[in-house]
Amino acid sequence: MPESPAGPVRVAVVGTGSVGATFAYALLFSGLGAEIVLINRDRDKAEGEAMDLTHAVPFTYPTRIWAGDYPDCAGAAITVLTAGAAQGDNDSRLDLVEKNGAIFQEIVPEVVRHNPDGILLVATNPVDALAYAAWRLSGLPPERVIGSGTILDTARFRALLGEHFRVDPNSIYADIIGEHGDSEVPVWSRASIAGMSLPAYCAAHGMTHDEAALAEIFRHTRDAAKEVVERKGATYYAVAAGMMRIVEAILRDQRTVLPVSSLVQDYHGIDDIYLSLPCVVGRKGIEQVIRLDLGDDELEGLHRSAAILKEATAKLDLG
Repeated sequence: MPESPAGPVRVAVVGTGSVGATFAYALLFSGLGAEIVLINRDRDKAEGEAMDLTHAVPFTYPTRIWAGDYPDCAGAAITVLTAGAAQGDNDSRLDLVEKNGAIFQEIVPEVVRHNPDGILLVATNPVDALAYAAWRLSGLPPERVIGSGTILDTARFRALLGEHFRVDPNSIYADIIGEHGDSEVPVWSRASIAGMSLPAYCAAHGMTHDEAALAEIFRHTRDAAKEVVERKGATYYAVAAGMMRIVEAILRDQRTVLPVSSLVQDYHGIDDIYLSLPCVVGRKGIEQVIRLDLGDDELEGLHRSAAILKEATAKLDLG
């Protein structure tokens, strides 16, 4: 991505289902994108979403919004990929790997053919495996192919910890790493409030460090998507907000540390896989992968996540 993009900032969204449309809505209200192009296999759906969003422009920022095709990805600073089959009530995210992998084989080469200089942000599940596929299929440098990863899991984790400790979640630092899925790993050893570890915070404020309650918080974090899908059919508000946070960090060159999915090389013995770790995200995409000093259980969990994702990516026909 150029250091100073010429002309209006364009963001392309491929896939206008619930996640893609909600992201486009959030992007419009952020004012970060002067141009938003919506691309969808069902052109009428993309046109309807573009019309509806355009009608909101008088309440937001001057923004050009239209339904387009892959040539309209040209010049986009970021192309957001949300296209694919959704997770059903009884599906794990990994159940979708072959179906959505085949869709990516059609989408990614077309996007990159028209826009070899932009950043790809992948949100389609299973996001880690598909971010890896997007990197391989695109031929782009790995720093310019990012998965939304565990940014949502981490937000859920911090929100639940905030409720438990009665502290604003923005004042809690605690990450979920590894797979965006059932093998994700809570990094308890680095979790903190005001720079204090959770046991130290509890001791200083007359609270019980209730490990059973914390384990239940992680369980609710890990299973949150299933619980939401059971009740309303899909998740899209929070993941769209997470995607917006990544896009903001890129477009404003904020160099923010975010738990996103990126290519991992020589990381505690893990190689050639996309999984989530805290990364410095800025104008160039992934600018640094933070090397965490993990506890033994956390490291074991991260290796288990990597092994599961290796098995998933092996099912993809990447040539």
